[in-house]
Amino acid sequence: MADTKVASNATLKDSTTFSNTSAFKDFLALIKIGIVNSNFITTFAGLWLALHFQNMGFLDNIGTVIYTMLGSSLVIAGSCSINNFYDRDIDQIMSRTKSRPTVTGKVTGQQALIIGLFLITVGTIFLFMTTTTAALIGLSGAFFYVVLYTMWSKRRYTLNTVVGSFSGAVPPLIGWAAVDSNLGLVPIILFLIMFIWQIPHFLAIAMRRCEEYRAAGVPMLPVIHGFAITKRQMIAWIACLLPLPFYLFSLGWPFVVLATALNVGWLVLGLVGFKRQDDRKWATLMFVYSLNYLTILFVSMIIVTLI
Repeated sequence: MADTKVASNATLKDSTTFSNTSAFKDFLALIKIGIVNSNFITTFAGLWLALHFQNMGFLDNIGTVIYTMLGSSLVIAGSCSINNFYDRDIDQIMSRTKSRPTVTGKVTGQQALIIGLFLITVGTIFLFMTTTTAALIGLSGAFFYVVLYTMWSKRRYTLNTVVGSFSGAVPPLIGWAAVDSNLGLVPIILFLIMFIWQIPHFLAIAMRRCEEYRAAGVPMLPVIHGFAITKRQMIAWIACLLPLPFYLFSLGWPFVVLATALNVGWLVLGLVGFKRQDDRKWATLMFVYSLNYLTILFVSMIIVTLI
């Protein structure tokens, strides 16, 4: 943990931001609302597809929908709050995280921890009101993110990205399991898509913020092994996505064609820009594509079931 003088300097440095934030905005920053929102989409997609394949009506199961979406969101929000509690020493070093309320002092470490544990507990209770499987998957996701990623691998190994991707891949499983505890092929493929997608997505972030991670002592792949190896790994992981849409043929060929086009587009973008001298610009393009990829892919899963 950084000493008091450094923390004090970081707080003074961000005094303008500090004074202009409301308690509500600080809470949203604490729970990383962007992560909560993105996982909301993938959780809902898993739930929606389970209802679709089980021939169950959406409105007839609105209670399950509400419990699932609230429960999963709270578990994710609580996990992010604990992550902010644990990482407040290195967050003050990185420009993208130094305005977080646990760094500015608007939320103390103890408060962040209590809020995180409370949200995970309430969220898990909501998930237990659907199925035990959904609740256990939610808890496993929180364990991977808080313990295995944040506390164990993030500051020790370059494989921290892979470890963290397990937690980010469980939301579709939670959504499906809340309706159907028997996890078949479709939810497993959704998990694999999310797991694989996260690695090139977060490696692109790591390339863009390489020097910040280096200053914070976080052993991200580009920090330890350089950009060339990182770019090759990103391409390899994206290639692993290519066969997965064909296992979702039950959603129809239009979806398979669209998903394949998205995969090929991402791969081509990566290969074409592989020799670029401006690695950070290449990483930015890959990052932006990954965001659009995820949104289009999971929204289209829902749309094709309505046609």
